[in-house]
Amino acid sequence: MASDAVHDPVRIGIVSISDRASSGVYEDKGLPALQDWLTRALKNPVTFEPRLIPDEQARISATLIELVDVAACSLVLTTGGTGPALRDVTPEATLAVAHKEMPGFGEQMRQISLKFVPTAILSRQVAVIRGQSLIINLPGQPKAIAETLQGLPDAPGIFAAVPYCIDLIGGPYLETRDEVCKAFRPKSAQKS
Repeated sequence: MASDAVHDPVRIGIVSISDRASSGVYEDKGLPALQDWLTRALKNPVTFEPRLIPDEQARISATLIELVDVAACSLVLTTGGTGPALRDVTPEATLAVAHKEMPGFGEQMRQISLKFVPTAILSRQVAVIRGQSLIINLPGQPKAIAETLQGLPDAPGIFAAVPYCIDLIGGPYLETRDEVCKAFRPKSAQKS
């Protein structure tokens, strides 16, 4: 087994957005689910920057800016606040800090979730580039987080495209464990 010394270190922001969890009404399950899946999927040494915040658009935008511009995260994953409810403002907050939109991520997440629930069409997840960072809004439930990241036998998960996207924007070379999620890169972009 290769040591972490051969893999680029990566800093990943993980943000759980929930009024009730951030105020202590119930235990947040989003941050542990994100950290667990990413730890299993990546060979790289990861430094996590976790944040638990309420559904407040200005606060979400400020947190995303801080994670990208100050903490220098190459990847930021959010969970929660992507539905149609009045307090669900994560997509708006994410788009407000974007330099580029990456609509394919949200489209594929909805395709995967539609295999389980018809209400997946109500989800408004988006993905954007800010500087040299990829920001992706994920579903709120731990099971749905894993399904959309990892994929299903008949539907590729979104994380397969994340390492190459990060390559293209100048970030670290992310390497995945194939048994969890096989990253896809064109042959010309693969390390030998």
